[in-house]
Parts: sequence; C-alpha cells; structure tokens
Amino acid sequence: MAGNIFGNTFRLATFGESHGEAIGGVIDGCPPGIILNLEAIQNELNRRKPGQSSIVTQRKETDKVRFLSGIFEGKTTGTPIGFIIENENQHSEDYLHIKQAYRPSHADFVYDKKYGYRDYRGGGRSSARETACRVVAGAIAKQIIPQIRIIAYVSAVGNLSLDKPYNQLDFNNIEKNAVRCPDPQLAMQMEQYIKQIRKEGDTIGGIVTCVIQNVPIGLGEPVFDKLQADLAKAMLSINAVKGFEYGSGFEGTKLKGSQHNDNFNSDGSTQTNFSGGIQGGISNGMDIYFRVAFKPVATIMQPQKTIDTNGNIVTIQGKGRHDPCVVPRAVPIVEAMSAIVLADYHLRM
Repeated sequence: MAGNIFGNTFRLATFGESHGEAIGGVIDGCPPGIILNLEAIQNELNRRKPGQSSIVTQRKETDKVRFLSGIFEGKTTGTPIGFIIENENQHSEDYLHIKQAYRPSHADFVYDKKYGYRDYRGGGRSSARETACRVVAGAIAKQIIPQIRIIAYVSAVGNLSLDKPYNQLDFNNIEKNAVRCPDPQLAMQMEQYIKQIRKEGDTIGGIVTCVIQNVPIGLGEPVFDKLQADLAKAMLSINAVKGFEYGSGFEGTKLKGSQHNDNFNSDGSTQTNFSGGIQGGISNGMDIYFRVAFKPVATIMQPQKTIDTNGNIVTIQGKGRHDPCVVPRAVPIVEAMSAIVLADYHLRM
C-alpha cells in the first residue's frame, strides 16, 4: 500500500492500524535546534482523542505519544523524529459482523477489491485513528512556525449553521464546549442535536472552518504547487471530508468582478479579502480562511442492506463505539494538517 507520506521538505510518514499494537509516524525534514514543548504536543492529542465527551466515540484511549528518535535534551536534532502511540482499548469483536460484509459508503469494499485482503477490525488503515499521527506532526509543525496562528472551529452541524464572519467571533469560546463552536448558544443546540442523532442510531455531518493569521507574504508557488492546492489536498486526505473551499468559495461565483476584487491599501494589504489570503497560489499576508465539509459517519446503528464478499444481499447493523458526528474531534486535525502544509512551505522559502 502506497500513499502513506505527506509533504515535501517537512514530510510525515504514518503507520499502524486502528486495532493493531500501535500507530505511529516518522517526521523527516524537521530542522535541528528547535526546543519542543512536549506538553503542548500532548495537549493537541488530548483535543483529538476519543472518549473526551458524551457526543464522541466512547473508546477510551490515553493517546500518550512516545518519541523514539530525533529529539535530544528537549531539542530536535535534525534527524528523523520517530514516535508511537499505543492502542489500549480495542474491542475487535465488535467488528466480526463485517468480516464477510461491506459497510455502505465505507472503505471496506474498495480495500478488498484493490488489495485482495483487508483488516476489518475498526477499518484497519482506513480508520480515523490514523489521524492522531497527523496531530503529533502538526503540533511539531506549529512550533516551527510559532508566529503563525491557526484556529479551527465547528461552524455547522447538519442544518445548524454559524453565519457570523470569523472576525466577529470570540475564539476563546471554542474550547469551552464539547462541540468546539465559538458561539455558546449555537454550541448548545448543536450538542443537543448530536445527542438526538445518536439516540436514533444515526450520524450527521458538519463543517469545520479554519482561520490562519500572521501568514508571511510568499508561501506557495505558481502553477502546480499553489498554497491553496496543498491545503486542499491536506484537508481532502482527512477521513470523511467531502469538500473544501477557501476565501469567497462557491459564494464568490455570485459576485461581479467589480464586487469581488480585493482593492489594495497603500501598504499592500487589501480592503476586502475575498481571495482568502492567497493570490496566484501565493500567500499575500492577509488572513487565510477556508471551510472543510465532513460527511455523516458511514457506520450507523441502524439495519442496512449491503452485500457480502460473495455478492449476496445481507443486512448489517453497526456495533461498537463510533462518533455520531466527527466535526468536534476533527478541529485539531484540520489545524494539524494546516500547520504541516505551512511549515513545509516555510522551510522551502
């Protein structure tokens, strides 16, 4: 299986399965001499880990990262940084019912057809548990570019949507509720809605918005290495992501050019920011902002018709511990992948 490496200069390779002994990664290209705040790295993992609230999967994992190489006396050495996160709370028996059947809209079917063999326990390599490795790398990437501020938050769950622009929000509220929505009143509605969906044995999708501030001018390259293109690839590589838009996005198609153009100030900043902080594939110093759409989790606790490995129509029903809505736990993943992309481009300048 290829496709386990992301990045150019700052590169992350991940390994492991949801129900294996451990997951982990190797980070290549991290500069030497960076004083790492290991507590900050663990805090990022704690934001992503399962079991942190009543509206996420109740799988209990401490998600303690253990570094194996590349760090000496609290500083990076410039050599590959190896790390592992042990799996502690697997319930593999919860997946025996899909050993010979494929969950609709999951990766089960295509994995079997492409590779001829699959680890059905928790989805194996297709499990979102792999994203914990990205969070570790993203937490290190943030410490390479400490001047850049990356803030992600939940802006929609189903039809419940936050319509205020990000510059009218109090980001301090994001971590004060289980949903990670900066609007406290809407966060309460979202939490109740997710709990209702869970009682129905169903799942719901949502949107994570990300804002990146204090970005220097010049990150990104024209043509194929546009900054927004790599941000899009980073986001679309996250489990359950179905869409990415930056700046004015699809709404920008409704405007005329005279309305959409970002006119300059004398210092090179712009009066508006429909460009989303990127022009011609290169950061222009304005805030970068984008939205990431997540689908409803494919595993639901309701009976569904599907096929088995012999092509027979069968009925399956989800078992075990699953997120009724992934967006609350996706927030630190979106931030991590953003940091990896920006650190990569920073090191390429």
